[in-house]
Amino acid sequence: MLRQDRRNIALLLPIALVGLMAFASSAFGQKTRKETVAFTPPNLSLLAEPSVITVCEGAGPALVQLNARATSNYPIRYRWTANAGRITGDGATVSWDLSGVRPGYYKAYVDIDTGSGDEACQAFSSATVLVNRCPPPPPPPPVCPNVGILCPERIELNEPVTFTSTLTGGSGNVTPTYNWTVSAGRITDGQGTPTIRVDTTGLAGQTLTATLSMGGYNLDCTATCSVQFPVPVTCKKFDEFPAIAYNDEKARLDNYGIELQNDPGSTAYVIVYPGPRGRPGEVQKHTTRVVDYMVNSRGINAQRIVTLVGPSRDELIVELWLCPQGAKPPAM
Repeated sequence: MLRQDRRNIALLLPIALVGLMAFASSAFGQKTRKETVAFTPPNLSLLAEPSVITVCEGAGPALVQLNARATSNYPIRYRWTANAGRITGDGATVSWDLSGVRPGYYKAYVDIDTGSGDEACQAFSSATVLVNRCPPPPPPPPVCPNVGILCPERIELNEPVTFTSTLTGGSGNVTPTYNWTVSAGRITDGQGTPTIRVDTTGLAGQTLTATLSMGGYNLDCTATCSVQFPVPVTCKKFDEFPAIAYNDEKARLDNYGIELQNDPGSTAYVIVYPGPRGRPGEVQKHTTRVVDYMVNSRGINAQRIVTLVGPSRDELIVELWLCPQGAKPPAM
């Protein structure tokens, strides 16, 4: 009986051990099981702002901002490079200085990794920027020259006058044109040139203004010059009479003397026209009588009296003239 029990135990013991090991293995596996995490490769994009710039010498830095947008389950390290210019910074956003580069297209590059050394954990991107040539500076604004006009120094009635322009300074590379206008008279020569000649006939007592407008500067470059023509100074016939009684003659000379005294700068012209059958010495007689009376009775300076003998007339005639200073002698 005892021997039979031992045989049964020997048969069942391996089966029990197998079951126990299976149970232990199942229980241990539940305690040490690891959870699986899904791996996502990093994602990267790069944006340059602005993507087109203009580089001008002396205008300060030409800066572009580079923005890297990356996603990863692990910490990211950035490495920046460019084929021109200088990049400042080492994070996701850096500054790219393109000052001084020639016009053209330029690239900036960024690559990232997570430090694992696995290529699947790395990414690369680039951005292109166009650098334009700085436009040439605008030309300087036009500048008028210093425009002047040389006015005529000597003015005579009814005689032509000349106006001449002078130019200094002003914008370079300009071919000036001359456009003259006058307020009176008539340009007879020189329009379109630096010097004009003006006919002044009939301008006595008037003002003549010459205006020069310079063309070619796209500006109002003008100058003016004015000259005043005097009122004509002419002699005036005061009286005339034939051979009359001396007392009547003295009455006329008294009035003549008063006019001369009222205008101390004037000159007296006494013209005697002989008759066709005048006696010898008759002209001299009348001339001497007039001068003596004016000097001795009216107190007129003899140097203010000019006596002339005119051509013969139908009868003897005495003319008394008043000539202001500067007037031409009366015509006979």
